[in-house]
Order: sequence, then structure tokens, then C-alpha cells
Amino acid sequence: MISIHALEERILKEGRVLPGEVLKVGSFLNQQIDTALLTDMGNEIARLYGNACVTKILTIESSGIAIAVAAGCAMGVPVVYAKKHASSNMSKDVYTANVFSYTHQKTYEIAVAKDYIRPDDTILIVDDFLAMGNALNGLMEITEKAGAKLVGAAIEIEKGFQGGGDALRAKGIRVESLAIIDSMSDTSLTFREQ
Repeated sequence: MISIHALEERILKEGRVLPGEVLKVGSFLNQQIDTALLTDMGNEIARLYGNACVTKILTIESSGIAIAVAAGCAMGVPVVYAKKHASSNMSKDVYTANVFSYTHQKTYEIAVAKDYIRPDDTILIVDDFLAMGNALNGLMEITEKAGAKLVGAAIEIEKGFQGGGDALRAKGIRVESLAIIDSMSDTSLTFREQ
């Protein structure tokens, strides 16, 4: 089982704050992935949602895929990811939602083929970051359009100071974040007690 403090320590040691309140964790979570840490995080998500009868995990490409797959392996369920770009091999029969990316300052129409999410599915949304909640809201919209049941969301790192997670919790949505940053500057990070 992952220690929340171990993840926080890793963020403090290797994370880099970039302009615009962007936290770069590419050396262990995004471009280069510490597979032992990833496995531990997947196991922790499985522990948190082990009694929720999850049938599928839903995420968004691309950085969310690794943690979603780790959780899917730990839970023994398939992982479905929403594509940000249409491709010739994707079905035309899709669920879509618009998602604004704070990092890229761009709105994407994300899509999931209707074959992959059914009304009888119980969905857990998993993603690497939660800031304002745009990606999660888009994935929840797709879940709702499919008529599937949402059990909640699991997040690697939540930027608590941007309010997305708290807004979702206020609506009654279960959000479990492995680390929550309450404040962030060029010189310091403060984590929320959990």
C-alpha cells in the first residue's frame, strides 16, 4: 500500500513548479514512470474502491492512461480512455463531451465509442491530475450519456487550491486523491492533511 506521505515526498523532491501553476512530475509520473510507485498507486485505488463493484475504469488520454491501467490491473477490470483527437480507426458512433485543457489552453471534443461503455457498467473515473475539474466533468458527461453508473473518481495529484475537487465533492461526488496540494508557489508546496 502506498504511503500518502511517500507520494508527497516524491513530489517535493522531484516535482517542478512551472509558470501558470503547472506542476511538472515528468521524471516519475508522466514521461518517465516509476513503475513501482505506479503499481502502489493502482493498488491503493483498488483498496479505496474495492467494494464499489466497478466494472470499468474511464480516463482521458494521454497522461491518465498509466494510472488508470495500474488501477485496472489491481481491480481486474478493463480500462477505457476518451480520445482527444478523431482517428480513422474509431467508430463514428461515439459519446462526446467538450473539455477545456488548462495546460494546453485548448478545448478538445473527447470521444468514447459507444461499444465500450454500456448502461449496465459501473464506472470509476481515474486521472493523473485534478485542477478545476474540466476533464472529470467531461468524463462524467460521457458516463451519464451512456446511462452508466458513476461511483466516483480517483486522482494521483489534486490541486486543491484550484477548487475542482471541492466543487465535485460539494455535489456529492466521491473524489479520492492520493495527494492534495493546498498551495503552490515557485518555492514551496503545501499538502492538505488527509
